[in-house]
Amino acid sequence: MSERTDGSPEPAEAQLPAGRTSTVAPSGETGVEVPPVDEHTRIEEAAAAAGTDRQPSWTGRLSEVRNLGLVGVLILLGIVGVLTTDGQFLTTSNIINILVSASIIGVVTVGMTFVIIGGGIDLSVGALVALASVWATTLQTQSYGWFIMVITALLVGMGAGLINGVLIAYGRLVPFIVTLAMLVSARGLAQAMSDRRTQLVTVRQITNIATKEVLGIPLLVYLFAAVIAVGWVVLNRTTFGRRTFAIGGNSEAARLAGIDVKRHTALLYVLSGLCCGIAAVMIMARTTTGSSTHGDLYELDAIAAVIIGGTLLTGGRGTLIGSVLGVLVFTTITNLFVLNNLASDVQNIAKGLIIIAAVLLQRRSKASSP
Repeated sequence: MSERTDGSPEPAEAQLPAGRTSTVAPSGETGVEVPPVDEHTRIEEAAAAAGTDRQPSWTGRLSEVRNLGLVGVLILLGIVGVLTTDGQFLTTSNIINILVSASIIGVVTVGMTFVIIGGGIDLSVGALVALASVWATTLQTQSYGWFIMVITALLVGMGAGLINGVLIAYGRLVPFIVTLAMLVSARGLAQAMSDRRTQLVTVRQITNIATKEVLGIPLLVYLFAAVIAVGWVVLNRTTFGRRTFAIGGNSEAARLAGIDVKRHTALLYVLSGLCCGIAAVMIMARTTTGSSTHGDLYELDAIAAVIIGGTLLTGGRGTLIGSVLGVLVFTTITNLFVLNNLASDVQNIAKGLIIIAAVLLQRRSKASSP
């Protein structure tokens, strides 16, 4: 220890890790450690990236294998279709019919994927599609033209999603209960607004969405592809997506890292509602109607597609591509059942067995993780 000229010892230098600074108060007072200004930002980014980077490498390989498995299932279903439908399955018109049928429920599934990866669930999506379609096809709304109809459908979906998100995030209510209540309320409101009658769409620009084709493919399929592309980028290449994984994996750790968990959770349900609004416009165009019966059981189909696509029901892990493949698998199965004149109850039994098998596979893969 060195001596100062006045004979008193100099204070010992603080031993701090690299990149940290310290200040020592005068007159022997205790030093106060001051972190670098950007440390909070680094912690937040690390926590947000935890949803993808904290997973061991085997999880990424498992997702790839699962997606390849779903592609294999689609090929197998195609072979079954060729053998059982006398050549009706592989026709161009039937393949396009499968893609169009998958497009509407597929858009809803994109929103559901975000919600489940974030650790929630949304049982109200089917009812929101119905409510948005009815609200956008009232005589008053149609009198303003196609643009106002589209905006109305989107705003209704987002508004209902915002109500779900606020009650869940800020009201601390269980997502299952909140969205179940919204399911009942939205369906009831749609029935009251339409007086349980089907409302016809008279605006040609809306119906053209379903009838117009580009290179022989309906515009609905392109719209579905656009939603998938935007959803993939948001989930895998933005801070919003990284925070979604982080909150679904460990919401408390995400909160301690500085992420506004409540606001982000509310935004996830708004995003789901937005997808419901888009799906409502698509179903209005395809059926040329707005009805309180639209979107029946969409919530079950969307959740089932997300599950067999590899997204964990507990949140924190999942892929949008897997969810899309899950939609195509279910849509193809339904198409095969229709072509073979099989009853709808058999379809539901088959879907139920597929869901159970997917959940069992999730549990097995999670139990075998290091």
